[in-house]
Amino acid sequence: MKTYSVIIPAHNEANFLEGMLQSLCEQTVSALEIILVNDNATDDTETIMQRFSAAHKNISYVNHESEAAHLPGAKVIHAFAFGLKHLKQPYDVLVKLDADLLLPKDYFETILAVFEDPKVGIAGGFCYEQNKAGDWVLNHPMGQDHVRGAFKAYSKDCFAAIEGLRPAMGWDTVDELLARYFGFSVQTLPQLRVKHRRPIGAGYAPQAAQFQGAAFYVLRYGWLLSVLASLKNAILKKSFPAFFRLLSGYRKAKSEQQPFLINAEQGKFIRAYRWNKIKNKKKA
Repeated sequence: MKTYSVIIPAHNEANFLEGMLQSLCEQTVSALEIILVNDNATDDTETIMQRFSAAHKNISYVNHESEAAHLPGAKVIHAFAFGLKHLKQPYDVLVKLDADLLLPKDYFETILAVFEDPKVGIAGGFCYEQNKAGDWVLNHPMGQDHVRGAFKAYSKDCFAAIEGLRPAMGWDTVDELLARYFGFSVQTLPQLRVKHRRPIGAGYAPQAAQFQGAAFYVLRYGWLLSVLASLKNAILKKSFPAFFRLLSGYRKAKSEQQPFLINAEQGKFIRAYRWNKIKNKKKA
């Protein structure tokens, strides 16, 4: 069976980290290494990391200095990249996990079996969150072929082909688009129900929507595709003002000529892929 290593960036996750690590330690197939990245936490996150690293040989933690604001995109990926430098053993599958998850015990046993197919580049389960009644319900607003950024698993070859994760908002979209560009598939497993204990996006700084709008620009979506993506996002969030914040972020990125995350050929592939998905939905 293939091997896997895990990196978990964590900023002020003391309320959730212990549960996450316990579910990881109870996996039917253990990780080679688990690198915990204390990303400038000011709560008891580091204390929990110390306790688990002392009790488990395959767990270690490192301290990473970063800005204090809880922002999506660059902050978490810089922390992930820092943790990546501390992996010591060769692995077949590389995993990025958020600190506020609970995994089913057979999660990685099932994931590793999927990666026996060399064409699979990215894999993951589906996200569930608790509603007000306390029931765990599916929260997967993206396409059924998308793996949430909270729990991404990459084959070693795919991760090398896409040249790692981009430290910007939209990283968990560009990774899948580039994986497909390089001939890999993205595999989702609905039977793997990952419990996400904090609502998606909760705790992010107010400027997060602007960053997401900027991501449409740096991913070379173009104006019309960005308008449609912003509208879809606003509808999912049930927030009309979000539509204007997203487009404001796009215009700002364009006026500042922010550097693209991908080259022109990759951008052409991504636009064609996105438009094809839109056309297929209209036919359905």
